[in-house]
Amino acid sequence: MSRSLAALLLAAAATIGSTALADEVVVYSARNEQLIKPLFDAYREETGTQVRFVTDKEGPLMARLLAEGRNTPADLLITVDAGNLWQAANKDLLREVDSPVLERNIPAHLRDPGKRWFGLSVRARTLVYNTNRVKPAELSTYEDLASAKWRGRLCLRTSKKVYNQSLVAMMIWAHGEARAEETVRGWVANLATPPYADDTRAMEAVAAGLCDVTLVNTYYFGRLKAKRPNLPISIFWPNQGDEGKFAGVHVNVSGAGITRHAKHPEQARRLLEWLSSDRAQKLYAGVNLEYPANPATPPDPRVAAWGSFKQAVINVSEAGRLQTRAVMLMDRAGYK
Repeated sequence: MSRSLAALLLAAAATIGSTALADEVVVYSARNEQLIKPLFDAYREETGTQVRFVTDKEGPLMARLLAEGRNTPADLLITVDAGNLWQAANKDLLREVDSPVLERNIPAHLRDPGKRWFGLSVRARTLVYNTNRVKPAELSTYEDLASAKWRGRLCLRTSKKVYNQSLVAMMIWAHGEARAEETVRGWVANLATPPYADDTRAMEAVAAGLCDVTLVNTYYFGRLKAKRPNLPISIFWPNQGDEGKFAGVHVNVSGAGITRHAKHPEQARRLLEWLSSDRAQKLYAGVNLEYPANPATPPDPRVAAWGSFKQAVINVSEAGRLQTRAVMLMDRAGYK
């Protein structure tokens, strides 16, 4: 065999090897396997690219990325809540992504201004009330839940969960710290019970008449009503009038970003772009009863049945930037 032919064969083998390696993306995901595996299976069927993934809580995943540094196998980080995405970017775990596709598909307030992460599904944090004890006309805004008429009628999830921290962070951005703290102190004064560990328990307390209204992420409402459709609870969309900077329902995201030391950044970008597409958005949002981040994709019929609402168009990155201040405020206000 001539040297030139041997060189050509070696080059061909190297090309095949690199192509096989390139047809793979490694994802670290804080979303559960049952929520993401159908997506990755669909992506493999459509593109031929294999998606390997590791699931864990967002804290351990970020700690793992920090510890692995340049040696990480992860190409993409998927997590929930903009506060967590902001932290990942702030820890320099994510890289900037220039993608006209993502900028077209994902509204500006649902993505990082620095292009390091993009929202992929939307969860609204809204009011759920007891339909036997509350008339919708009694309800209006998040801030109104601090008024005296709700004394002994309010239930809340613990302040330890990032979802309520993000809501309070947005209130700080919109109203300033003093007014936000006044509202949270009012919530605490109106509590009918100690805070609950999760949204589902808070809604069950509302249904049982232990309190009349609570704050939850909409997908928890969907899950509970699917299991127990006769519960006397319903959704109310707050802040739909002209409340200044906080006009609209508080929304948050689950989302993703390409890791700083991704071995397959182009493949990760293509996967991220695909996740923002109509087909993927229907799968990604629908499986967890969330709203698509891409406004061109209609929500699942079960979600659409809850009615339409106006979002508070505040960049969700503020939930991360102001998270520490929100936690301190909640502590000062006695919100456990």
